[in-house]
Amino acid sequence: MERFKFVLFRPIQTIPVLFGVSLITFVLVRSIPGDPVRVLLGPRAKASIIASVREQYGLDEPLALQYFYFLYNLLQGEMGTSIIYRIPVIEVILERLAPTVFLLGYALVLTVVLAMTLAITAARNERRLPDHLVRMFCTAGIGLPAFWLGIILIMVFSVGLGWFPVSGYGDGFLQHLHHLFLPALTIAIALAPVLTRNLRATLIDQMQADYVQTARSKGMSDRALFFRHVLPNSLVPTVNLMGIAFSWLIGGTVVVETVFSIPGMGQLMVTSIFTRDYMLVQGVTLFFAIGIIGTNFLVDIINVALDPRINP
Repeated sequence: MERFKFVLFRPIQTIPVLFGVSLITFVLVRSIPGDPVRVLLGPRAKASIIASVREQYGLDEPLALQYFYFLYNLLQGEMGTSIIYRIPVIEVILERLAPTVFLLGYALVLTVVLAMTLAITAARNERRLPDHLVRMFCTAGIGLPAFWLGIILIMVFSVGLGWFPVSGYGDGFLQHLHHLFLPALTIAIALAPVLTRNLRATLIDQMQADYVQTARSKGMSDRALFFRHVLPNSLVPTVNLMGIAFSWLIGGTVVVETVFSIPGMGQLMVTSIFTRDYMLVQGVTLFFAIGIIGTNFLVDIINVALDPRINP
C-alpha cells in the first residue's frame, strides 16, 4: 500500500490550485464590461437606488477588499449571494447540479462504450475495412463542433423523427435517460474519436509485443490473450487521456446545455456571465475546478491500481 500514500497528501496540493482559480476568475469576471446592478434594476433606476444596491452586495468596496471578503466567506463554507437570484450562491448551484452530474455521467458512459467498441474493432481488424471506417469516424468526429452536431441531432431526431425531446431534463430516471440521450451523444461523439485513436494505437502496439508472441506459442487463443492481457495493459494510457479529456467534457457541457436548454450548471454559467452575476460565476467556476481536480485525483488512483510501477 506504499504507492497509495499520495492519497493522503494530494488534497493539500489542491489548495493553491483552487486559490489561483478563484483569483483569476475574480479578476476576469470583473473585467467584463457592464454593471450587474444596472442589469438587475434596469436602465431607468435612480442613482441613489443603484448606489444602495451596490453597497448591499459590497460592490462599492475596493477590489482587493472584495476578494478578501470572498475568501473569508469561502472559508466559512459560503460563496456569497447571487445578485440576480437574490439567494445564496450555493443554493442556486445545488439546484442546478443534478442535471449536469447526470449529463456528465451519461456522456462518460456513452464515450467509454463507443471508444472501446470502435478501438477494439479497429485493432482486431487492422488495415481492413472496419479499421478504415473507424479511422474515418475519428477524423470526422474530431472536426465536428459540438454546438453544430447538437443542432443537427435536434433537427434529425427531435424535429424530424420526433424520437427525443428538443429540450429539458424530464422527471424521473427513465425520463432523464430519454431527455439527455442526444446531449450525451453529442458530447460522446465529440470526445470518443480522441480516445478511440489512442486506444487503437496502444492495442496494436501491445498485440505486437514479445509476451503476446510467447503466449501464442504456448497455445493461448487470440481471444483469451486479447481480453486477459492485451486490453488491460492498454488501458493505462487511455485512462490518463480520459482524465485530461474530462476537462473538455465539463467545458462541453456549457455549450451542450445551452443548445439543448438543459437547466444545469453549464447553462447557469452562461446566464450568470451575461447578467454579470459575479458571485455566481465565481461559485460555478470553483465547482467546475473541484470536479476537474477530483477527476484527475481519481485517475491517478486508477492508474496506480492498474499498474503498480506508476508512482504519482
